[in-house]
Amino acid sequence: MEKSPSRFQDETLTHAIIGAAIEVHTVLGPGLLESAYQDCLCYELTELGIPFDYQPMVSLDYKKMHVERAFRPDLVVANSVIVELKSLEKILPVHESQIQTYLKLTRLTRGLLLNFNTTLLKEGIRRIEPKTGFVPNQKVSQSPQSPESP
Repeated sequence: MEKSPSRFQDETLTHAIIGAAIEVHTVLGPGLLESAYQDCLCYELTELGIPFDYQPMVSLDYKKMHVERAFRPDLVVANSVIVELKSLEKILPVHESQIQTYLKLTRLTRGLLLNFNTTLLKEGIRRIEPKTGFVPNQKVSQSPQSPESP
């Protein structure tokens, strides 16, 4: 079965993000604050020429009201992948649900949950796709943010 070009591009992008995260984890190791890993991952993505938004504020419309500051994902890479970084002893189902919610509300199709507090980073990687069958009816807009240099 052939992959569609967009799915191939998504997989190529997620592989590049994971590769950059592995580089960060290899150099730093586990046990640091999430913010240290986030800044270093931003550095690696910049070096690779991969565009991203650093903690963009995302708004949404809920029924008859507008929520200006609904949530702030850690990174939105190439306007297509939400990346959430953690430095926890264990990833819980609620962490995966958080990304599911972000995907649902932004209508993006890929999420990565990266837990840097592991011996090997591959143990802390979760690829998240939106659950099928749900199409949100709210309008979601992302406030413009420029990537911050670490």
